[in-house]
Amino acid sequence: MAREFQRGHKAKISDLTAGTDLYVGVQISGPGLTFDISCFGLDADERLSDDRYFIFFNQPKSPEESIQLLGAQAGDTEAFRVSLDKIPPQIQKLSFTATIDGAGQMSQIASGYVRIVAGGEEVARYAFDGGEFSTERAVMLGDFYLKDVWRFAAVGQGFDGGLDALLKNFGGEVAEEEPPAQAVPAQTQAPTFAPPPQAAPAPPAPAPAPNFGAPAAPSVHTAPTIVGTTPPAGIGTPPGVPPQAPPPPTSPHMFTPPGAGAQTFAPPGAPGAFPGQGQPFGGSTVLAPVPPEANVRVVLTKYAEAPVGDRWTEQNPQLVRATLTKGAPILAKQGSMVAYQGDIDFAHKGSGLLGKLTGALTGQGMSLMRCSGDGEVFLADEASRVFVIRLQGEQLYTSAQGVLAFDEALDTEVRRIEGAGLPGGGLFSMLFSGTGAVAVKTRGVPVVIPVGPATYVDGNAVIAWSAGAQAVTTTALRLRRSGYSRQTSEAVNLQFRGAPGNFVVVQPFEV
Repeated sequence: MAREFQRGHKAKISDLTAGTDLYVGVQISGPGLTFDISCFGLDADERLSDDRYFIFFNQPKSPEESIQLLGAQAGDTEAFRVSLDKIPPQIQKLSFTATIDGAGQMSQIASGYVRIVAGGEEVARYAFDGGEFSTERAVMLGDFYLKDVWRFAAVGQGFDGGLDALLKNFGGEVAEEEPPAQAVPAQTQAPTFAPPPQAAPAPPAPAPAPNFGAPAAPSVHTAPTIVGTTPPAGIGTPPGVPPQAPPPPTSPHMFTPPGAGAQTFAPPGAPGAFPGQGQPFGGSTVLAPVPPEANVRVVLTKYAEAPVGDRWTEQNPQLVRATLTKGAPILAKQGSMVAYQGDIDFAHKGSGLLGKLTGALTGQGMSLMRCSGDGEVFLADEASRVFVIRLQGEQLYTSAQGVLAFDEALDTEVRRIEGAGLPGGGLFSMLFSGTGAVAVKTRGVPVVIPVGPATYVDGNAVIAWSAGAQAVTTTALRLRRSGYSRQTSEAVNLQFRGAPGNFVVVQPFEV
């Protein structure tokens, strides 16, 4: 059960949880109010001596990623990931703060809280409302501070001067001039230790704070420059717009990629992209003009690049990013690179595996390129959905046309399933073994079918299957040609056999 804190209460983190990888969620709601929630990493003198530890919308993580901005998660207006064991020794305190963006006072807050979650369970909560404040426009909500061990304190102290007064309290100030550069914030997926959405308490009122899954409330953000420190690269000030009333909240589309926590995701071109828009394309409905609050930063926030997780990061359902290091190249479908950063070399894979996969005999020609160097490569293929499957000393079969990219360290073997009526006279499959990742692409959302005594799959729709499942061709005797997606196809499919626990992955599209 979570421990309830009142203003001024303190406790050792070790008394709350034995973990050091923590989720900090902040939820604030108030009619007509928009909040900016940030974290300040302070030194022993409680000063922001290194502005790289000011974590906010325009700088979502610290250099060593000990503090990361996660965005709206599990019912929280804003969330952070804090890895206490990674925080450098010069950082002695983390102050979680909230400022009002635009007009208003903290006394107008309907309800709010700061909570700490460890291992998926809430261990501490400091709840507050507007009755604890008066004319403040910025408040310090809670602190993590180092005093022989890490501790947590419920602060609840505010400043009438807003962000300017808050920065001065930490030894800095907002510069008068506005840098012209604009940076798009990064969106981070919730870590596995974060609470599931259904376990999080629902906010008492619709919060107008920005949500990465829907158009955000109007915002006038000023990226502060800390006087006396060296500003890091990438911090900019988006051009200001006059404060506007927040648009009506919209319901975000839901999307959950395989192996990731639930999150909101609005696909590009989704209907109702802006308030007042009746339908996405054409038709007789007259589209309302785009409101002024839909500035560049607000519109593009939900498409921001996700911070680096592990070697393979699913950016969205159709795009994957591979983080390369020297000596650890990947092989990818030739032409699948859509962008890259860093020192990356692309070379045609002209022998060995390629020689077995390319040619008229396969009917599924697959040319590979070798990506090596130090940087990041973004991969996609005709907007197909992409899933990253990680192998830990395991084996997996995939069809040749279903492979987008894979770690070169994996052992690969090309096998041909003979059968009349299949493309080129046979289906070429790839057997991956070892430790690494395979990026598999599908047309549409696939289905994973457990292999039973009589499991049949259209040979043109199969994407992958477990190594313990045996695939053989067979002619469907009880199924007319009209049962297939293309009536002109031969009535040939694959039968999968295997012990319980085996599976086959099928896409809703015939190659």
